[in-house]
Amino acid sequence: MLEVRWTRVARAVALGTLALGFSVGLAAAAAWLIARASQMPPVLQLSVAVVAVRAFGTGRGVLRYLERLASHDVALRGMAALRANLYDALARGPVTRVIALRRGDLLARVGADVDAVGDVVVRALIPAGVAACVGLGSVILVGAFLPAAGATLLGCLLLTGVLAPWLASRAAASVERRGAAARAEVTGRALELLEDGQQLRVAGRLDDRLVGLRAADARLTRSTDDGARISGTSAAIDAGAQTLAVLCSLLLGLPAVAAGTLTPVELAVVVLTPLAVFEATSTLPAAAVQLRRSREAARRLVALLPDGTDLSDARPAPVAPGSGTLLELAGVDAGWAGRTVVAGVDLALRPGGVVALAGPSGVGKTTLLLTAAGLLPARSGEVRAGDGGTLFVAEDGHLFGTTVLENLRVARPDVTADDARDALAAVGLDAWITGLPDGLDTLLGPDGADVSGGERRRLLVARALLAPARVLLVDEPAEHLDAATADALVATLAAHARDTGRAVVVASHRLTPLAVADEVLLLGASPGAGDDAGGAAQVVARGPHAALLHDEPGYAWAADQERTGEARVHPG
Repeated sequence: MLEVRWTRVARAVALGTLALGFSVGLAAAAAWLIARASQMPPVLQLSVAVVAVRAFGTGRGVLRYLERLASHDVALRGMAALRANLYDALARGPVTRVIALRRGDLLARVGADVDAVGDVVVRALIPAGVAACVGLGSVILVGAFLPAAGATLLGCLLLTGVLAPWLASRAAASVERRGAAARAEVTGRALELLEDGQQLRVAGRLDDRLVGLRAADARLTRSTDDGARISGTSAAIDAGAQTLAVLCSLLLGLPAVAAGTLTPVELAVVVLTPLAVFEATSTLPAAAVQLRRSREAARRLVALLPDGTDLSDARPAPVAPGSGTLLELAGVDAGWAGRTVVAGVDLALRPGGVVALAGPSGVGKTTLLLTAAGLLPARSGEVRAGDGGTLFVAEDGHLFGTTVLENLRVARPDVTADDARDALAAVGLDAWITGLPDGLDTLLGPDGADVSGGERRRLLVARALLAPARVLLVDEPAEHLDAATADALVATLAAHARDTGRAVVVASHRLTPLAVADEVLLLGASPGAGDDAGGAAQVVARGPHAALLHDEPGYAWAADQERTGEARVHPG
């Protein structure tokens, strides 16, 4: 997931081993120097040890700094790669795994969970590698002076380097699951209160949401406290093993000194060296917990993706070369969550073509557009796309907290100021952009909070006009707009398709502007359409707008009601 280059990891482990090895060397050299100096030998006999102490002390700090650079380089590169791959997979793949998630939960996954996966390198893999190398080297060093003490040190290192991490990992299994779920819930509830606080207050539900947030925060606190108890237990095991190693070295070394097989100066090295060695294993319980945390975070990330990261099946199949078709739906059943919403749709879009989807709210127009865009897999039938790409323009598409120009450059990075003004003029926002204090450089609030619903819709359509995609699938472009502006916007999309050779599909519950479409597909409920599609909507009529007005009484009645309602609003 992180695209880790193991040569970089090996370099970080080598630097970490040298840094911690210098710490052990500093302890051993200092112990030898103190013990030997107590015997008051000629100063020249101590000069090498003095230089060694200084070298080990200085080198430890320098190597630790280099190890931090190397390890964090691996981690940050990995996080960047993971986020890029994750965003790419979410953008190209079906939305079936994320559509049921609360925004806060999705935010926690692409934020904190990505960080947790990246931390596995710095906080788990590299410390484990360093501990193994330094532990083995220290056992060899102590064993060279007193083999029995080396064996004892090995046993104590295994106690704190294997038993303590294993216990910590087992204890952390449920803690990390509960902690990840609690963090996601806290993020989701906090985001809901920040974005919808006023509406919740008006609806009388704010207090309930605050109670829910406090309860989620309490669960997160409890999981954090449980994790602290695990850390405390691991620290106690580490301290006990370190004390045991020193005592055993002392008890084994005194008889050896009495027997003449070990000098008093060497005894100091054997006894004091373990005090530095256990720095290597003291981080392993936390590394085991981090490994568990990273695994849980990785599981939550993989759950966003269908069948791992292989999303090729989610994208529309290519159309036959030379067919002149930009997008084709052949017997497509569209739906999600195990339910077919629209059944049996056939459609072929050619350059310059304009098709409209009409029908009451909830009939499945948006679901069909998502399927045509490849964001939802077809439940049956086939979606085939030509060269040039397909762009779905959502009714509630996101606006970023940056300038108007940068929001338009989301469609294409090389959009110039003139391109942006032309697109805004095409959707009727030329007067609006002129009235802004800084024009195209005016900052928009988070998610376009300071623009109206109609301005948002037209900004999204302007961004779509600037995109390089050959097929535009526009969901409810007339939403939040007055009748005249809505009709003009649909006409703009149709004219743009014919002028540029693109194809446009417009989903609209408003019928009056659909006269500009080459064909209107009228969706309606059709119970008994089959076992799998029973109750699903189907194309109940299709043809030009004028033909449907003539042949379909229900369509004509709805259009007449639309005109009558507008006449009442504007009696002149």
